[in-house]
Amino acid sequence: MVKRKTVAVIGGGVSGLAAAKAFDARGHRVLGFERSHDFGGVWELSRSYPDVQTQSPKDLYCYTDHPMPSDYPEWPKGPQVHAYLHSYAAKHKLARLFRLNTGVKTMTRRADGGWTLVLEEAGREWTQDVDFVAICTGQFSDKNIISHPGQDGFAEAGGEVMHSSEYTDPEMIAGKRVVVLGGSKSATDIAVNAAQNGARSVHWVYLEPVWRVPYFVGGINFKRLLYMRAQEQQFNTWGKGPLQRVLAALLKPLVWANFRGLETLLKTQLGLHKHNMVPKTPIEKEVSCSVPIVTPGLFEALKAGKIKPIQGTFDRYDGRTIVMTGGERVEADTSILAVGWKLGVPYLPEDARATLIEEDGQYRVYRLAVNPDLPDMGFVGFNSSFCTVLSAEMIANWLVRYMDGQLANQPTEAEMNANIEMMLNWKRNERPAAQIYGGLCSAPFHFKHFDELLADMGAKKRKRGNPLAEQFSYPNHQAYAEFLASCPQYQAS
Repeated sequence: MVKRKTVAVIGGGVSGLAAAKAFDARGHRVLGFERSHDFGGVWELSRSYPDVQTQSPKDLYCYTDHPMPSDYPEWPKGPQVHAYLHSYAAKHKLARLFRLNTGVKTMTRRADGGWTLVLEEAGREWTQDVDFVAICTGQFSDKNIISHPGQDGFAEAGGEVMHSSEYTDPEMIAGKRVVVLGGSKSATDIAVNAAQNGARSVHWVYLEPVWRVPYFVGGINFKRLLYMRAQEQQFNTWGKGPLQRVLAALLKPLVWANFRGLETLLKTQLGLHKHNMVPKTPIEKEVSCSVPIVTPGLFEALKAGKIKPIQGTFDRYDGRTIVMTGGERVEADTSILAVGWKLGVPYLPEDARATLIEEDGQYRVYRLAVNPDLPDMGFVGFNSSFCTVLSAEMIANWLVRYMDGQLANQPTEAEMNANIEMMLNWKRNERPAAQIYGGLCSAPFHFKHFDELLADMGAKKRKRGNPLAEQFSYPNHQAYAEFLASCPQYQAS
């Protein structure tokens, strides 16, 4: 039997629940720590802005053994996702494994293996020794707080500056002049919500135009266009052999035509030329986790003048005026900064962070999950993607086997380091878009990433029996439930 270990699971969101379930199911003692008062992570209700909804369809945004309710819409709203996560936790009795309102202050590697965590709850600190740590705080845990010159004066004059996660009620902006900074979906979600809920005026400030994908492209659900293995194979993936490179060169004209056709469709459908919002970068070079879905109503509001776009960023505040880098001056009552989240693991010791993160911010991780120089530790949910829940569950199942030495292809330290160097070189020199979020984004290569994880786990089945479905359909939860079930049972040790 595999030795039972004490495993700390840090974070109680999508990834933390997946990890707690995976380690608990293998008989390990799970100690979960969630610093908030509730499960849910980014979907915890006090962190959600009004009308937030998933970017992924519900059959892509669910655990393999727990589909979302049939009466949920195709793209569930925030409270529905929050309720779904609670139902998953209840199904697997995960609440018994977690301490809420408990944060990790520091963690230190022990000489005899494992880690010592310093924990804090209601001002009280204590230590906890564990054999393994699963860090599941993902990429949206700590607010990215920025400021601009004159911000204090703006506040003194009666203006309000807030992070996008702090915008939780439309009443906060009723009758006010609102300026939203940021180019992400959260920025456009908030701008549309404000325009529809009584804001006196709404300006949306973004740095550069980016490709945005509507929920329906030419009337077709985008999951049937962009979540296909056939489409994924057209991007410049990693680890190509000589034959694959020759084939890619031969097919390059067809791939070029395919993406130019998609760009033309998006330009026409969204009216990008009218709004001067045609991106400079070809879409095939830009697709990653940072490509946002179009907020419903965004382009209609732009056309109607309810949202006034400004390309650039904030230069400074001048009393109740925000001065843009292009010289525009906008009177404002509320400034909402949709500038994202800080990626990092602040409770790791400095030497461990230096080992984990390169000088240019890229993470040294094998399979987006472990660093060979940081034993007894791994990440769940850092493999950001367009199907976040499935990605977290796949990594959680891989990580528990890795910890137990039960991968069919258990990598050596040398193999992991060689793979890490190969991936870093690919991200830096062949696909710069893959450097987004510290290189911790598997999109648009969902299938290849999952193929590698399943191969490592020794899955007897890694593709659907119908080759057409495998090539031209999205990675649904039923198929991956079957693939995970085909992985061999643990061997005695």
